[in-house]
Amino acid sequence: MTTTSKIPGFPAPGRAQSLKGPAKPWPANPWEVIALRYATKDLPGNHAVLDPDPHEGEARLDYYIWLCRNGDRTVLVDTGFAPEEGAARQRILLTHPVEALKRIGVEPEDVTDVFITHLHYDHAGNLRHFPNATIHLQDAEMAYATGRCMCHARMRKPFAVEDVKTAVEMVYRDRVRFHEGDYTLLPGLTARLVGGHSQGLQILVVDGETPLVIASDALHLRRYLTDGQIFPVFADYFRTVEGYRVLHELIEAGCEILPGHDPDVVTLYPRVQPDWEDAVFIRKGA
Repeated sequence: MTTTSKIPGFPAPGRAQSLKGPAKPWPANPWEVIALRYATKDLPGNHAVLDPDPHEGEARLDYYIWLCRNGDRTVLVDTGFAPEEGAARQRILLTHPVEALKRIGVEPEDVTDVFITHLHYDHAGNLRHFPNATIHLQDAEMAYATGRCMCHARMRKPFAVEDVKTAVEMVYRDRVRFHEGDYTLLPGLTARLVGGHSQGLQILVVDGETPLVIASDALHLRRYLTDGQIFPVFADYFRTVEGYRVLHELIEAGCEILPGHDPDVVTLYPRVQPDWEDAVFIRKGA
């Protein structure tokens, strides 16, 4: 595993503290967190930043889902894109998200909670595959994805209408738990509403010796923490850059930031299986 003390998004040595007041003991049974890379896409470098350098080279986005396990609770953070949607957008599917979960021993029926960071196509497809899960979503995200903003082609471009329709169907099946703002998902898992990239974008903070922030698209690439760039798709520019301020505050509080699309994730952390590079332990359980 690469030394991380000088990598953006990792706290300085000795800075891992409680987010509230003095340091406290971390959970006796910590959450296990696994990142699963399910797809990838090479693109011109100027497509990955809002203010590109004309000499910018190639860039790559990797696509992830994240699994948090602790005792009898299995929380899936985002559900990836449906194969047909990824193909239509020229993304390279490496492993169907459901098959990736099965490869690490998690059946779709085992998932107790699905935490949807936002409803973009690459984060909220495949919802029908998890029949026993409660789906956690911000009020603001459903309002955005189904409201008048979607009358504008540029604003609806990151959404897949079939995925949004499925999310609405899940509401009518009593499968969705709506939230407004910050909340405790489960002991040791705290959600924070940041918005910006999408109006109801929420991130997940995992408690532990070094708290972990599953940032999803609040931070596409780690380098944005230092180069002042942002990803050029957003619902609200001000809230996007304010979200970066929140991430910097969390780093100062001792948190480690896990970006949503950075290829370095599968190189910085240990593999779950020696012969499979697309699944890595971010945190190991007890």
